[in-house]
Amino acid sequence: MIIVRTPYRVSFFGGGTDYPAWFKEHGGDVLGTSIAYYSYMHGRTLPPFFNHKYLVSYSKIEKTNLVGEIEHPVVREAIKYLEIKQGLEIQYHGDLPARSGLGSSSSFSASILNMLHMLKGEKVNKENLSKESIYLEQTLLNENVGVQDQILTVHGGLNHVKIEPNGEFKVNKLELTIKKKRQFESNILMFYTGVSRFASKVAADSISAIPKKQADLYELQKMVDIAINTLINGNNTDDLGLLLNESWKIKRSLASSIAPDFVDDIYSKAIKAGALGGKLLGAGGGGFMIFYVQPKYKQQVLDALSKLLLVPFVTEEEGSKVIFNEKQPYSLTAMSGKNEFLKRNIQK
Repeated sequence: MIIVRTPYRVSFFGGGTDYPAWFKEHGGDVLGTSIAYYSYMHGRTLPPFFNHKYLVSYSKIEKTNLVGEIEHPVVREAIKYLEIKQGLEIQYHGDLPARSGLGSSSSFSASILNMLHMLKGEKVNKENLSKESIYLEQTLLNENVGVQDQILTVHGGLNHVKIEPNGEFKVNKLELTIKKKRQFESNILMFYTGVSRFASKVAADSISAIPKKQADLYELQKMVDIAINTLINGNNTDDLGLLLNESWKIKRSLASSIAPDFVDDIYSKAIKAGALGGKLLGAGGGGFMIFYVQPKYKQQVLDALSKLLLVPFVTEEEGSKVIFNEKQPYSLTAMSGKNEFLKRNIQK
C-alpha cells in the first residue's frame, strides 16, 4: 500500500505567463506557494480474487477490467503512460473542493504519478515528477493549462518559478525571516466563494486573448520581480497588498469569464472594508479568493464577507511526498491467474 500526499497551491503573481502560448516566445515568471491542504492518493496492486481488475474511488466508484474503460481521464492516462499491467485499487481524498483555483487537478496528477511510480518500485525526483505531470495534462489530456500548478505543488514552499522558452524551468525557493513569514501569512485571508468551475474552459478564453494582451502580460510578468524584492528586502509585506490589487485589475481585463459579476461584488466589498488588494485564484470564474488585509482591518473585512467560508491560510514546505509505503505480504507478479493461485494454495 502506497499513500502519497500532494499540497494545493496559491499563485500570487505571474499567472498567465506560464501558458505555452506566452512563455514559448517570452519566457515566464510565477511567484506562488504550496499550502497545508492536500490531495491524498492511496494505491495498491489488486489481488486477483475479484471480478474486476481496476477499482478507482473518488467522487464515484469505478470497477472495470480494461484500462480504457476507466472513466476518470487522469487515472486512465496515468496508468497507460506508466504501462502498468497489474490490477490496481486507487482511492483519492482531498482536503478542499476540486475545480476551485488551488491547483487541485495538478495536485491529483502529481499524486497519482508519484504513487504509481512507487508501486513500480521507482523513485521519481521533483523535477521529473513536475515534467511528467505537465506532460500528462497538456499532451495526453490536451487540457488548457499552464505549468505553474504542477511545479508548485510538487516542489512545495514559497517559490519563484522561472520558465524558459523551451519549457525548461528553474525553481528558486524564497527564504523569509520568521518575522516576515508570519506577517505575510497572517495578513492573507482566504475565502471560498462556493462556486466551482472547469479551469480549462476559463483558461481557453485567456489563452485566446494573449496576442491582443501582450502589454498586460508583460506587466504581470514584471510584477514577480517587484514582489520578490518586497518580500526579501522590504521592511514589511504590506506593499504586496497594493501590488496584488494592480495585478488583479490587469488579470480581470484579460477575459470576461475570469471575473463574473459576483466575483467583482466580493472584491469590491473587501476593498471598501479595508483590504489592500486581492485576487481570485486560478484561471478565474469562481473558487477561492485571497485578500491582503492589515490587522486593524481584518474584522471589518470578515464582517463584509461573512457569507463566505473563511479558510485559514497556512503555507507548507514539502511538496508531493510518499507518507506511507508498506510492501504487500505476497508477490502479485507471481500470480499469473486465479486458477494458478488456487491450485498452489490447494496443494498446500
